[in-house]
Amino acid sequence: MIGWSSLKNLPLEKKVPLLYEHAAFVMAIRYYKYKINLYLLGSDYIEVFVNHKYASIDKISLLDPNHSRMKFYSDQIKLPLLK
Repeated sequence: MIGWSSLKNLPLEKKVPLLYEHAAFVMAIRYYKYKINLYLLGSDYIEVFVNHKYASIDKISLLDPNHSRMKFYSDQIKLPLLK
C-alpha cells in the first residue's frame, strides 16, 4: 500500500499523478488564497494546496493534526484521531 512515506521526498510533479491515482478524495476547504483538497492515501491524510488564482498546485503535504486548519475540517466531517 502506498502512503505518505512513498511520496514525501518526490518532486511535486511526481507526487500529483501518484496521489490522484492511489488516494481517495475526502473534502475541500478554502483557506486564505488556497483551496485545500484533503485526500486519504493509505492511512495518511494528505493536503493538496491549490492556488485557484493561478490554477496551480503549490504544495502537497501530510495533514498536521495540530494546525488551526483542523477546525475547518472538523466542522464538516469527523476525522479519526490522528497521531
